[in-house]
Parts: sequence; structure tokens; C-alpha cells
Amino acid sequence: MNKRITLVVLDMAGTTVADDGLVERAFEAAARRLGVLPGSPEHVAQLAHVRATMGESKISVFRHLFGDEERARTANAEFEAAYGRLVADGHCAPVPGARAAIERLRAEGRTVVLTTGFARVTQDAILAALGWDDGLADLTLCPADAGGRGRPYPDMVLMALLRTGAADSVDRIAVAGDTSYDMLSGRRAGAGFVAGVTTGAHDADALRAAGATRVLPSVAGLPDALAEFERGAEGGS
Repeated sequence: MNKRITLVVLDMAGTTVADDGLVERAFEAAARRLGVLPGSPEHVAQLAHVRATMGESKISVFRHLFGDEERARTANAEFEAAYGRLVADGHCAPVPGARAAIERLRAEGRTVVLTTGFARVTQDAILAALGWDDGLADLTLCPADAGGRGRPYPDMVLMALLRTGAADSVDRIAVAGDTSYDMLSGRRAGAGFVAGVTTGAHDADALRAAGATRVLPSVAGLPDALAEFERGAEGGS
């Protein structure tokens, strides 16, 4: 059976974009805004939750941490502003080989969609800082584009399919990310290839436990991994 992958959904921070600890630094600013001081027991517990839920929509994380909607939105606004400042100050770089991998995937006839758990304004700031707002990807999505539900829900992956029409079946979708939530999102969407990369938040064991069908050192190796997957699928027909 021909299992050609025609739609590739890629995470940004930690997968195609080097995170460099920016999420944790921006979280510290958000926590301070709500009176949670670095080093306090409350801050330590909250930071542990942030690390465990890397890849999830940030507003969802703050709803869990701070309870009521107003406090969650205040924290999220401060987080996004702090992350944006860090990006503007130059603390943003592509994972080595990421751009070349995306260009190769598209040259091979695959549609590429970049997704994030950040708000649109932050996603756009990252794309601009990297020079990736030049049409590098076919489409970019944030949770708001998928009705507000980010990872680990399958919504952004399925929205990528609906918006692009790039696959006639979910098993022709590949998902790649650096967190357990990326893996869960891909598996729940029915993606035929779910790759974890170890350039970001979670290690190989965590990625496999969450459903990764392949673990790679970097997204730079994704085009070769997909070609290998397709050759194996054809050989088993």
C-alpha cells in the first residue's frame, strides 16, 4: 500500500525553533505579575507544571495554575509580552537545518504547516524574527485558529488538514514535535507518522511513552525519515 505522506505538521518552539529557555523566562515574568516570586514553593510547583505541559496552549496552562479566568488572562498577556520582548531582543534562532528541511519537504510536494501553543501575535513575532514570514510554510496555526483548543487535543492537526486539503486520509499526515503533548495530538488526530525530536522539552523515553512512532535527534532528519517510512510502507504492500 502506498503510504505517501502529503501533509507535515510541525511544532515551532523546541522543534523548528531553538527555545533557549524562553518559555521559562517568560513564565517568570507572568508569575511575578501575579505576585508569585521566583524561588518560592508556589513558584517551584508552578514551574514544574509548566515544564510538564510544554506544548500545551499557554492560556490553558495559566487557567490551571491561577484558577479564575481574569487571573489566567492577565498571566497569559504578561507571558506573551515577555516572550515577544525576548524574541525582539534577539533570543530566537532556528534549529540548525530546520529551514532546509521545510524547503525540502515542500520541494518533494508535501504541504507544511507550522503550529504553536502561543498566541498569534507571538507566533508572528517569531516568524518575523527568523525571516520565516516569507512564505516558508504553506500555513501557520495557533490554538485560536482551531477554536481555541491547543495540544494535546488533535484540533490543530485536523485544522491543518481542513484548511489545506493536502491529504485524503489522516494516515497521510506526519506530525513532528518535541513534547509529549505534540505526540498525543498527532496520535489522537490519526496521523500516520508521529515523530518526536530531542532538541526541546522532553527526552526520547517521554516521547515514545506518549506515542511517538519515531524519535529523531532533530527535525533536520525528518525528510530522510519520511522517505524511509514510505519505502518501508511500499515494501510491505
